[in-house]
Amino acid sequence: MGVTCLIPCYDERERIAAVLDVVTKVNGIRQVICIDDGSSDNTATMVSRQWPTVQVIRLSQNRGKAAAIQYGLQFVQHESVLLMDADLQELDGAELERAIAAFQNTTKVDMLILRRIRSPWFVRWYRSDILLSGERLLRRSDLEKVLSQPVARYQLEVAINRYMIKRRKRVRWMPWSAMNTYKVDKLGVLEGSRREFKMYVEIVDYVGFVHMLVQLSSFTRKLKKQKSMTNEWLRFLSGIRVS
Repeated sequence: MGVTCLIPCYDERERIAAVLDVVTKVNGIRQVICIDDGSSDNTATMVSRQWPTVQVIRLSQNRGKAAAIQYGLQFVQHESVLLMDADLQELDGAELERAIAAFQNTTKVDMLILRRIRSPWFVRWYRSDILLSGERLLRRSDLEKVLSQPVARYQLEVAINRYMIKRRKRVRWMPWSAMNTYKVDKLGVLEGSRREFKMYVEIVDYVGFVHMLVQLSSFTRKLKKQKSMTNEWLRFLSGIRVS
């Protein structure tokens, strides 16, 4: 069963190469779609030239991450979707392959979040490394339902979380060693901090303070290591005694 990887991007020409170099070589990913969200740095042109197998979709103006994903969904060919940020560093293809295998082979897991375990301590303290992780595997049908409601810009991840909680979906996380690029590194301390603050205001305003506390306190836990059928069968046989 194949996976479609959706990568929204906005002026990420200097960073997206590190992401595409990995995801285009991962077993299980059958389709990679890059949605250029109105970039002004020729990101789409560069991607088309260097990665001809990547499907590039361009929006004429910047509409935000949620709108870019929503637009890209119409081109998705597989039910399993991997959302991926364009500004990641130090990706590990083997980790992605393990995550895809776990999502597709684990019974009744509706979404698998790749937890950014190398995030700064304060990010881990308020669980942003899980709740706001842009790397997650879920079903296209669920993502379509999330985006059938009004969702804008930075609200995508918490909107997905809320959808999963309200419908009692089973969500788990796995460790993920890749690191994202913070806004202060892209835009400078003043503008980057302003954008970060705006992002959190939009997020809390969207889901509400009470539901945000629910996500912070109790949403999802680590995926347990799955026992192979071979090991289970051997244990069964070892328990049989010959009379």
